[in-house]
Amino acid sequence: MDVTASANFVKQYFGFSEEMSAEGFVSLSRPDAGFNLIFLKTGLETFKPIHMRGHRADRLLVAFVVDDIDREYTRLQSEGVTITTPIETEPWSERFFQVTDPNGVVIQLVQWMTDPQP
Repeated sequence: MDVTASANFVKQYFGFSEEMSAEGFVSLSRPDAGFNLIFLKTGLETFKPIHMRGHRADRLLVAFVVDDIDREYTRLQSEGVTITTPIETEPWSERFFQVTDPNGVVIQLVQWMTDPQP
């Protein structure tokens, strides 16, 4: 996995900033997120668990809840991002779409059309 490519994708299209980085590692944040998004190359000697070293990012999905799904959809399209899954609305009121970064990490943007039920 090219962690720099994934980091650059979320920096360019989702407004994250790099907090720190080293070989095979990038930590990103946004002031309004309340968390850091970290990309770590799995093939590193220090990667735990050992049995996962070298695995790709396939089957990885990162979801972000947004306030205006249609605005984000239009913004990303206008910036040239390929939409992997067009906007859909699930019966349980989850409206979402997906894009995919250069490493195959699926980024899903979600807007709850009503409060999700527990």
